[in-house]
Amino acid sequence: MLEHYFLKPDTVDRIRNCWLGKPIEQYVDWLAERGYATSNIHRRVPVLRQFAEFAWASGARHFEELPKHVAPFVSHWITERDNGRSTERTRQLVNEIRGPIEQLLTLILSGFVGRGRPSRIYHPFADDAPGFFVYLVEERGLRPPTITQYRHWLHGLAVYLDRHGIVALGELSPAVLSAFVTQTSSALSKNTITSLCCTLRVFLRYLHREGLVARDLALTIEAPRKYRLSNLPRSITWDEVRRMLEAVEQRTAVGKRDYAMLLLLVTYGLRAREVAALTLDDIDWERERLLVPERKAGHCTAYPLSAVVGEALIDYIKHVRPETDERQVFFRVTAPRAPLNWNAVADRATHYLRKAGIQVRRPGSHTLRHTCVQRLIDAEFPLKVIGDYVGHRSPSSTEVYSKVAVETLREVALGDGEELL
Repeated sequence: MLEHYFLKPDTVDRIRNCWLGKPIEQYVDWLAERGYATSNIHRRVPVLRQFAEFAWASGARHFEELPKHVAPFVSHWITERDNGRSTERTRQLVNEIRGPIEQLLTLILSGFVGRGRPSRIYHPFADDAPGFFVYLVEERGLRPPTITQYRHWLHGLAVYLDRHGIVALGELSPAVLSAFVTQTSSALSKNTITSLCCTLRVFLRYLHREGLVARDLALTIEAPRKYRLSNLPRSITWDEVRRMLEAVEQRTAVGKRDYAMLLLLVTYGLRAREVAALTLDDIDWERERLLVPERKAGHCTAYPLSAVVGEALIDYIKHVRPETDERQVFFRVTAPRAPLNWNAVADRATHYLRKAGIQVRRPGSHTLRHTCVQRLIDAEFPLKVIGDYVGHRSPSSTEVYSKVAVETLREVALGDGEELL
């Protein structure tokens, strides 16, 4: 494989003759399998060869000794090439040098974990309340994204308590909790503050149930008052949808992929997580159906496969999607060719909304979901049908779209409104 990327025999010989020659060649094969560009491999291999020389000169004779030489080599590399770079550029260069070395060590050393990649998921209060996250999964049946949200808020609480010298959960009090919520929520929306308060309540009830605190402090956590149907969904008009789709450059690999994802979001009102989870098995070409399994409400939905969506999917799958044994539909276009996660899907929707100059509060994939629902409302479909179509868990989730005639209000705001009376 080295001959495929390095044409000069002398270059190939220098790589193979160094004491890490075989691991480096193995690493090149690994990069090629994951679709890394030739230019990327050309940048990485010289770094690895120089690291091999540095480690040998520093006394390394076995692969197991290599990790302790990574930091000195990176420091040596940066020092030799310091030409007055900015701090930010130096930090980027450190990552560019350290990254391929740690990838190589991951391949040749069993159990090696590079910097910034923890070997286990961090659980706040794991020592004081070791069963809490097991409780969330096994008793409450929460999904991984919700578990991540719990970790986020409880990590903030752990940092706050440590900063104020509170070392035991038994020292928690209404005053401490109120101060934490007040400080944390200063720049948050009502919905986010409610999420924080709900997390704390569940955690505090668990602590009381397990006898870890003397009293149930959950009763002291008050979320901001929210009124039913108080907010308008952040939908956009269908003309704005067209503008967004026109902003996609469909001649590129990224554009073909993103165009298909955007159509799925706005046509079926799918969530970003549902788009990211789609597999080739979910597309029934013979019956022209699209299956969306394991939705948030715990059910699955079968949709008729729209001709426009089907053509976009075919264009992407035939010309862009990498040849792989994995069944997910949407992948990264650049290496490593891994399946997209829901964050990437949401980010692409945000990108094109902004690129098209569409002004909307908190642009993202849910903007297109709201738009799909609002279009069905405007077409006077029954709320139950709409809720089933987009996978709402509760009818109240759909009712919010029906409280006003949004398009009529827009026309009133733009004119004198007399013709509408």
